[in-house]
Amino acid sequence: MNFNGIFPILVTPFHHDESVDFSSLERLVNLMKKIGVDGVTVLGVLGEANRLTDNEREEIIKQTVNAAGKMPVIVGTSAGGTLMACNFSQSAYKLGASAVMVTPHNEPGLNESKIINHYHMISRVMPLPIVLQDHPASSGVQMPSATIIKLVENNQSIQCIKEEAVPTSKKIRALKQKLKTTSVLTGLGGLYGLFDLKAGSDGFNTGFAFPELLIALKDSIDRNDENKALELYQRFLPLIVFEQQPGVAIRKEILKLRQAISSSTVRAPGSNISPESRAELVILLRSIFMEQDLSKPISADWIDNLSH
Repeated sequence: MNFNGIFPILVTPFHHDESVDFSSLERLVNLMKKIGVDGVTVLGVLGEANRLTDNEREEIIKQTVNAAGKMPVIVGTSAGGTLMACNFSQSAYKLGASAVMVTPHNEPGLNESKIINHYHMISRVMPLPIVLQDHPASSGVQMPSATIIKLVENNQSIQCIKEEAVPTSKKIRALKQKLKTTSVLTGLGGLYGLFDLKAGSDGFNTGFAFPELLIALKDSIDRNDENKALELYQRFLPLIVFEQQPGVAIRKEILKLRQAISSSTVRAPGSNISPESRAELVILLRSIFMEQDLSKPISADWIDNLSH
């Protein structure tokens, strides 16, 4: 699998009664295909994976793989223990996933040796490539660059790093300097996207609700057009920042406004969007996209002409 490009993290759509909305999931995957992303990821933090039953996880993977067709599907298989992460990863493999995404789990006495063993055990039970997620905000685990380098050098299954430990650009430079053939993708909603790309990031693995921008941003950097990249980043930064508020409700509401999902319901104990935040969001989207039909992919030409 080629980990260079844009791999959006998908939300898990729920009906108002908090049951999984599989029709919306299919519609969401189809929108991503129309946008032209390089793959999708399910069951990440944004996908509320910790609030799903095992049966729901399996059905989400099945239906995502089916809807994605030839498009790669990365499945989050992080868990509170190594055996559970192994089982989740085995299940993802059997259900047709293209790769698994794993973060280490924090616990008293955690050390480098235990982290290495965690990934080693996962790679032994299934043949898929592993995306190593470095996200201390959710995992509680701080992994120095030296530890990540050792992990990758001692485990051929780790073929990609999702870098979300701030300051991300500094860490990306350090990783790319030593791991020249290993992909590094940017997360954190694209918050530091411009700086990460300039530091050597190979793309995005994040849930920002307009992957079209991420594609355009990467294309600008690939063309060495840093002025265009800066213009795009500055234009969309207020929306990126607005999305960064805690929880997944705002991002779900954007996807609802894009008609990709039917409801922005967040499963308890998560919070749904407030009327005030929704009103602010609508104003912000209108100021950026004006009269664009958000239910359709935003055209590259329209994005390219934003600054004119």
